Amino acid sequence: MELNTIAPEVKKKNPKRVGRGIGSGTGKTAGRGHKGQKARAGGYHKVGFEGGQMPLQRRLPKVGFSSRKNDTARLRLGELEFKGNENITIELLKEMKIISHRAKDVKVFLSGEIKTKVNLQGILVSKGARKVIEELGGKISE
Repeated sequence: MELNTIAPEVKKKNPKRVGRGIGSGTGKTAGRGHKGQKARAGGYHKVGFEGGQMPLQRRLPKVGFSSRKNDTARLRLGELEFKGNENITIELLKEMKIISHRAKDVKVFLSGEIKTKVNLQGILVSKGARKVIEELGGKISE
């Protein structure tokens, strides 16, 4: 084996020499096709341009900067029926994995039944759920 016979495993391919005469195979139009905007020197348009048609980014409605995410977890009244439910806070509900750990507020609405009295602290309550909780002797402090 001689040093001049050693070749790398992957050979670097030489770039195509476009526009160098008919014999090169890429002469005349130099691979740009015939006429049109893309065949001209400097003939490119900006990103998102659709040939004069109203572009997608202008067709879609704009939302603005306010967060559309809802951080309030909704809780059925029947879901408050669990062991050790005397004093219910948002932290307790997150610990018990009844609501998501991402929830910032919780609102209880009337759906299902509850038989034990509960004390809610820092939890929002709908009118119907408030009535049921207060009838059972529970307290709601927001």
